[in-house]
Amino acid sequence: MADLFDSAPGSEPERPVAAGDAKAPPRPLADRLRPATLAEVIGQRQILGPEAPLGAMLESGNFSSLIFWGPPGVGKTTIARLLAAETDLHFVQISAIFSGVADLKKVFEAAKMRRTNGKGTLLFVDEIHRFNKAQQDGFLPHMEDGTILLVGATTENPSFELNAALLSRAQVLVLERLSDADLEDLTTRAEAELGKTLPLTDGARAALFEMADGDGRAALNLIEQVAGWKVGEPLDRAQLSARLTRRATKYDKTGDEHYNLISALHKSVRGSDPDAAVYWFARMLKGGEDPRFLARRLTRMAVEDIGLADPQAQTICLGAWEAYERLGSPEGELALAQAVLYLALAPKSNAGYVAYKAAMALAEKTGSVAPPKHILNAPTRLMREQGYGRGYAYDHDAEDGFSGQDYFPEGLARADLYQPVERGFERDLRKRLDYFSRLRAERQAED
Repeated sequence: MADLFDSAPGSEPERPVAAGDAKAPPRPLADRLRPATLAEVIGQRQILGPEAPLGAMLESGNFSSLIFWGPPGVGKTTIARLLAAETDLHFVQISAIFSGVADLKKVFEAAKMRRTNGKGTLLFVDEIHRFNKAQQDGFLPHMEDGTILLVGATTENPSFELNAALLSRAQVLVLERLSDADLEDLTTRAEAELGKTLPLTDGARAALFEMADGDGRAALNLIEQVAGWKVGEPLDRAQLSARLTRRATKYDKTGDEHYNLISALHKSVRGSDPDAAVYWFARMLKGGEDPRFLARRLTRMAVEDIGLADPQAQTICLGAWEAYERLGSPEGELALAQAVLYLALAPKSNAGYVAYKAAMALAEKTGSVAPPKHILNAPTRLMREQGYGRGYAYDHDAEDGFSGQDYFPEGLARADLYQPVERGFERDLRKRLDYFSRLRAERQAED
């Protein structure tokens, strides 16, 4: 009897179609070009090559459970299916979106029965990150006793979305978006299948790849549309763009792409690369990011990575933020873009950030130790009798307006927390700090 879960739960079995049946629906191009072997898979050499993880597993015949992590349309399902075929394992596919605990129990029971008959099972779980902790834990005993070889697929970072116990029993393989060269190979294969060349100029062909955005499935869908057009002359980039809608940029404002892109923006600013910084800023805006979030992060960059090397940077960011609030979109984004460029070109210093963290650590270490009495106010006679304010030197009365007194708690050695860098405005602050350090040493020597 056919396995209930040879396809995703809830799907209806297809009616067999006899060869030559005039009513048979045309097969989509993506289905017709589905690779028959792992060697036919386009891209993903980093996991499929002879020295790569899957290549090594196939060579040795020693397999472990796997997690495929990568964007949509890069071959996760296809590779899992072909892996089952090449290892003579029964292939079962389920989706975490449509499956529950009852479905999993049926899958495990069928796999156990299959195993008693000498047949192993490769269980492919699409969107595995959508299973909760208890459901993920349910895989563990069946992975450990060999009932199933688990291959999970996820578009989300497994470090955050999958249980540590599950990750410890599986190898994570990263699948990458298809390159333009991969998409060219895919297009050439599609043209051979279709028996015709796409009616596109070189520029339009490149635009088609841009629209696919590294997604092979999306590329084949676009190719199928273009191949069906009846045109006299090859279409150029503008004509293609007028006929096709660009695939939406892959961007999840609460997921991995969000954190990847803000990290790229922050590090580009820190690395003083205005071109890269404004590019990642634009990528986030195009993905639908809230400009207010970007305004907040830019202000953080000014405080954390520029600091007093350019005190104006923080003012620039707050001004750009206010300009956005007053202008709205899309004009307000220009003010934020200008802030990005300013921050990227500003002198960098994290000396203030380092000093703050060191001060916080010292404050935690010293607990509730009191300030020295000579710098405490003494508004009452009792406080004066206790020595509050005694010996305080009023700095404005001292030579150079600097008394050189110690303001740290008694018994605590003076800490050098702030170390300005020799860049930007902090170069001047360095000179001031050295000047006061010299005067302090002179005053203490006089005492």
